[in-house]
Amino acid sequence: MRIYKVGGAVRDRLLGKPVTDIDWVVVGATTEEMLAKGFRPVGADFPVFLHPKSGEEYALARTERKSGRGYGGFTFHASPEVTLEEDLIRRDLTINAMAEDDQQNLTDPYHGQRDLEARLLRHVSPAFAEDPLRVLRVARFAARYAALGFTVAPETLELMRQLSESGELEALTPERSWKEISRALMEDQPQVFVEVLRACGALKVLMPEVDALFGVPQPPAHHPEIDTGAHTLGVLQQTAIHKQPLTVRWACLLHDVGKGLTPEEEWPRHIAHEFKGLKLIKAVNERFKVPRDCQELAVLVGEYHTHGHRAFELKPSTLLELLQSFDVYRRPQRFEEFIAACEMDARGRKGLEERSYPQADYLRGAATAARSVAVQPLLEKGFKGPELGEAIKRERLKALKAYKEAASA
Repeated sequence: MRIYKVGGAVRDRLLGKPVTDIDWVVVGATTEEMLAKGFRPVGADFPVFLHPKSGEEYALARTERKSGRGYGGFTFHASPEVTLEEDLIRRDLTINAMAEDDQQNLTDPYHGQRDLEARLLRHVSPAFAEDPLRVLRVARFAARYAALGFTVAPETLELMRQLSESGELEALTPERSWKEISRALMEDQPQVFVEVLRACGALKVLMPEVDALFGVPQPPAHHPEIDTGAHTLGVLQQTAIHKQPLTVRWACLLHDVGKGLTPEEEWPRHIAHEFKGLKLIKAVNERFKVPRDCQELAVLVGEYHTHGHRAFELKPSTLLELLQSFDVYRRPQRFEEFIAACEMDARGRKGLEERSYPQADYLRGAATAARSVAVQPLLEKGFKGPELGEAIKRERLKALKAYKEAASA
């Protein structure tokens, strides 16, 4: 039995980056031997075990072959005869196909170290094309390591293009796709994820609503970058710079999809794009079975982001409707995330990344003013049921009028 550290832990140590998760591969062992040493089995499809003390994952060396469509369409074979090189060749990228023994002796049969130095994301073998999930994984690694100068090797991008055109991407489950998308959006340069998917044709398969934004112009007075797709990438980049949570990043990716529906003869204006985009946002949310908090914020940001930009112009009654839509009284955090998304949208414009966004504090102040209305005095006056609701609404409107007047003074 020989045990090796593999994959990301080796890659990140060689890059000088912090190593978080460690994966191990065990060569020359049987399931029975692993169980005898106290390892606990966890893999339903292939032999993976948890270490009795550290809890880290140890997998028996295995080979695999394509037996069906999609991510799950593989037959695995694990036995003591499978070599380390045979195990490594089934991995996606050369930089993930290196192994180390306990003395840090490197096993690198597919030149991963060379590609690390060349800053290339290159597939290990033609078997890469058997797993459509790897298109998303490579795009995610591109987003993670873009700051270090990594790019996708041309021949790997070509294989990704073939996969995108083959129909295999449609076989991916929503859960697997969302896992990769959500992880990619939380990388340091999430816009690179979208760029790589677009470069290999995967974006128009997975998210045609976002792909349709490229080449669609906007008024240069408001959007110096002009192209709506370029703007979306800039907004995504701002979400990473400002360390926004996943909810905000997802909402920002989808906030302008309605502009992809504008007839060419109406360009560069996009009248009612907020309303037109709602059905598209809901369709993308459903396609990837997106978590509810991300779904809800994306829909609300899509519908109301221009309200955020025009905050100072909104009538008190419109302000109140906006606050009610977000349920700021019970869910203040969601409104805070909406404000963040609006600010990222404003900053995601070429040359305007550093411009202040005073609407943020104004909107926060409006929410505070509405929340400050006390219910108890109205109860003491005898209001109840629907009448109480109307009385609270009147008082909140009065508070917002006073707030707007004070802010304008």
